[in-house]
Amino acid sequence: MKLTQALTSAVQLRRDNVGTIHAGRSRTWKEIGQRVARVAGGLRRLGIEPGDRVAILALNSDLYIEALYAIAWAGAVAVPLNTRWAMPENAYAIDDSTPKILLVDRVYAEIATALRAAKSLTALVYIDDGQPPEGMLGYDVLLNNEPIDDASGADNDLAGIFYTGGTTGFPKGVMLSHANIIYESLVWIFALRFREDTRYLHSAGLFHLAGTSPMIALTLLGGTHVTIPKFDPELAMQAIAEHKADYCLFVPTMLNMLLNHPSFGQYDLGSVKDCEYGASPMPDALLVKLMRVLPGWRFHQGYGMTESAALATILPWEYHALEGPLAAKRKSAGRAAPGVEIRIVDADGTEVPRGTVGEIAIRGAGVMLGYWRKPEETARVLRNGWLHTGDGAWMDEDGFVYIVDRLKDMIVSGGENVYSGEVENAIFQHEHVRECAVIAVPDARWGEAVHAIVVPKDGLKLDPETVIAHCRGLIAGYKCPRSVEIRREPLPLTGSGKIMKSALRDEKWRGYARSVN
Repeated sequence: MKLTQALTSAVQLRRDNVGTIHAGRSRTWKEIGQRVARVAGGLRRLGIEPGDRVAILALNSDLYIEALYAIAWAGAVAVPLNTRWAMPENAYAIDDSTPKILLVDRVYAEIATALRAAKSLTALVYIDDGQPPEGMLGYDVLLNNEPIDDASGADNDLAGIFYTGGTTGFPKGVMLSHANIIYESLVWIFALRFREDTRYLHSAGLFHLAGTSPMIALTLLGGTHVTIPKFDPELAMQAIAEHKADYCLFVPTMLNMLLNHPSFGQYDLGSVKDCEYGASPMPDALLVKLMRVLPGWRFHQGYGMTESAALATILPWEYHALEGPLAAKRKSAGRAAPGVEIRIVDADGTEVPRGTVGEIAIRGAGVMLGYWRKPEETARVLRNGWLHTGDGAWMDEDGFVYIVDRLKDMIVSGGENVYSGEVENAIFQHEHVRECAVIAVPDARWGEAVHAIVVPKDGLKLDPETVIAHCRGLIAGYKCPRSVEIRREPLPLTGSGKIMKSALRDEKWRGYARSVN
């Protein structure tokens, strides 16, 4: 297996089909294939050798897609950088992965100038329209070269280093092989039902596996990629209406933003047939509302992580039932994806009985090679062939996995385990709630206390007492928030669109020796 197989397949089978649509321009797979081979030649001309790293710091675009394939075509390793990170975080990733070349667009040109101090970098290349800033090479320097033959690696050769969110400590570079990425792409096609005529809206960042994995999958079929620079509710709705996108991927926070945007209902979203969601827990109240407001959309849930090359479990549309015997399955994250094994284990790695909460462990062809230059961290999570995820869950008798929390997000109050996801789901059922996050805060008596941070919908009022009273009618008393903070500004998000609980916890635990009692 090799990553470039996706491109050669698209060119061979769907050469005249439109492959990319971005900013008013479109290109066929035949054109894209020719451009990729020339850009790869340009990378070689700039001194890139097999195994060298090439970093990308840019928003979504057709050029980003071309660049990812060109890096592989040249035999190099892609290092997509997180566009939501601060400069020091990306500087760390550059110093850690030591790329020779950094590809950058206009939005990040100024940051790239600061990053060029990295010893490994020999060139900055501007992958955007217009003249490159001073000190950078234009994209045409790569494009205006003789095409080269495919020199990419294969199977367990390193294809990309994808850095984790970096919300706590230093980011870790997840090493994914060609086989990791291609196998997971096949899972997307089979389990999430991509077709050769799919028109897919890329709203998740291509630096993230939620962006890269479906991109490779749809390329294998020769479908059409519709890219917007980054997620914006109105921009996403405009793109769906204009380009008749029929497949989307959104993080639950993005779907919540869509529903609460003033322009929702003003755009024709009827072309969408399928919507995959994941990357963070989906409040059931939000899912039910989505299914009722968008009855033509078939929702599919995918659970996974960068370390598993994205998908590990899948809950297809059939189990998104509002009533009847399958309705209970709607609250699960689905069952193991094809070719993936899932266990729920205790601290020793022993599988626990069905219905018992433990840690999700994953084994399969998508599991990473390890963390770049971090053997101890690798050994901690990869044990006896299993990836230990740090996610707490239980499994029912039918193999459906019910995620309760990140283990580090679990609150231990007075000796009782409280799963923040369960409390958040209860709070979210209040009709005035727009966003919420539940975290542990220090408590002199109980060690930790349940604290909720709630953002009301625009123009609506909400007070702490109302939130607490609402929860008491839905969950046990010990799980209810002891304190509630009402905010008007949006909660901080990670690069993948998850609420950044680490930042919220840090606010409450300053001055304490550790962030758990």
